[in-house]
Amino acid sequence: MIKQILNRLPRKPSKSSDSRDSVTGPTPPSSSSSISSRNGDLQAGRITNLSNQIPPGSSPGINQLNKYAPAVNSRPNGNYVVPVYEALPSFKDVTSSEKQSLFMRKLDLCCVVFDFTDPAKNLKEKDVKRQTLLELVDYVTSASGKFPENVMQETTKMVSINLFRNLTIPPREHMVLEKIDADEEDPVMDPAWPHLQIVYEFFLRFVASPETDAKLAKRYIDHSFVLKLLDLLDSEDPREREYLKTILHRIYEKHNGIAELLEILGSVISGFALPLKEEHKLFLVRALIPLHKPRCIAMYHQQLSYCITQFIEKDCKLADTVIRGLLKYWPITNSSKEVMFLGELEEILEATQPADFQRCMVPLFRQIARCLNSSHFQVAERALFLWNNDHIENLIKQNSKVILPIIFPALEKNTKSHWNQAVQSLTLNVRKIFTDHDPDLVSECLKKFEEDEAKDKEIRSKGEATWKRLEEIAASKAASRESAIDPRTIPHQVLSV
Repeated sequence: MIKQILNRLPRKPSKSSDSRDSVTGPTPPSSSSSISSRNGDLQAGRITNLSNQIPPGSSPGINQLNKYAPAVNSRPNGNYVVPVYEALPSFKDVTSSEKQSLFMRKLDLCCVVFDFTDPAKNLKEKDVKRQTLLELVDYVTSASGKFPENVMQETTKMVSINLFRNLTIPPREHMVLEKIDADEEDPVMDPAWPHLQIVYEFFLRFVASPETDAKLAKRYIDHSFVLKLLDLLDSEDPREREYLKTILHRIYEKHNGIAELLEILGSVISGFALPLKEEHKLFLVRALIPLHKPRCIAMYHQQLSYCITQFIEKDCKLADTVIRGLLKYWPITNSSKEVMFLGELEEILEATQPADFQRCMVPLFRQIARCLNSSHFQVAERALFLWNNDHIENLIKQNSKVILPIIFPALEKNTKSHWNQAVQSLTLNVRKIFTDHDPDLVSECLKKFEEDEAKDKEIRSKGEATWKRLEEIAASKAASRESAIDPRTIPHQVLSV
């Protein structure tokens, strides 16, 4: 499903796609993916203690006198042969001019993939690779100066070889659900995680590094590459899915692929099984809803809105969470963004059930009341268009005794003083809907509005009177000070000066 959607998206030619495919081989197609989320971003020091976790019986295998020879020979059956695999010199042991070349050689060294199904196999070589990967992480973290194109190419090559693999565990949807309760299953941990984790951490820091040029990186972290990352979301290991979520977020954040990725995620979300997992709900709250905050939301708002509504259609109880999230990021001075929010709000309310609507209607219609009184006619007009939706109108009518007192002052002010004629006409139509539905309630609201207006007028009059009296007192005191100065009382010495 994901590949069908991506095939409809525009592709840019990639310099590395052919070479990368020749190295990694074909990637098996995936079915519906699951996305894991967690609280906060990955910390910078996540793997600082990994270097102390050396498997028992292994040795560092450091031999700086040996140079790296081609380590991978492909047999007809597809297995790897590792004739020579020994560590390269440390970055501390070479000059600054030689570090980039050494970095490339270490990347090449890490292109060898070991078999972790046998814990006792290739212990020395596995530890050499692990130490080398840790050095690569440190190098990328402390890099100064933009990464050149050849580094980008070799980096994506190494990451592709290590990550893009046949998943050994079939996706859960292919299992017999009658025999297996997925919610009670223990998570399956990938035995190769001691290497995979560091590769993921390396790639995450590479993507997020300020030394990674986004335009240059797009040639290698391209359409095909992202598709293969999404295929890995079929992994049964929750740690891997967690890294993938963060890396994909960093990619679309830095490389402006948000709209395309959200379009893919929309199809993934539509395939989520019910009931929704907690990690899926956390993804909505911590990843999707905060995307309403950036100023550039217009670039991807349509796709984001689709993802949000897919969640609500899956679980209508999420409507309250989503609406409160919208209110949290509601724009104050950006009118075009307000119009987009109101459009999305209509789609959300259309999928909202009465019980969920009641939980958020008070703060929601306080915001709608502010929109009704907006001096920008498109904002006020779009807010009034909500009553054109039959489902939303019925929700409002069912709770009119709560909603009308909140928005009635805004309706009255629009009919009397809004500068736009279309807004005035739409406001009269909305008021007529309430009048036809419950004329007594409208009369009560009108009476209260007039009483409040009279009180406000009285308070303003008292304030103006008080201010006028203060001005008179100040003027009187100033005049008395001037009259109190008599030249005859001033000493002769001062006058002579």
